[in-house]
Amino acid sequence: MHAPGIWGIIVVAIVVVLLFGRGKIAGLMGEVASGIKSFQKGMRDEDKPAPQLDTTASVDAGRTTEKAKDA
Repeated sequence: MHAPGIWGIIVVAIVVVLLFGRGKIAGLMGEVASGIKSFQKGMRDEDKPAPQLDTTASVDAGRTTEKAKDA
């Protein structure tokens, strides 16, 4: 088997454009681009350390509420 020539590629491209239309192909490429951008953004966000939450404040607040109920 041999690789498709330039005419074979052109015929396949014309068939694809006729079947899907230019609008659908352009929309699909836009969706692929936005997916790649969101993936890259997620990778950048993953490199940043997660912010540390102050859990002692909520624990202390819970303790004072329980003490008030007991009194």
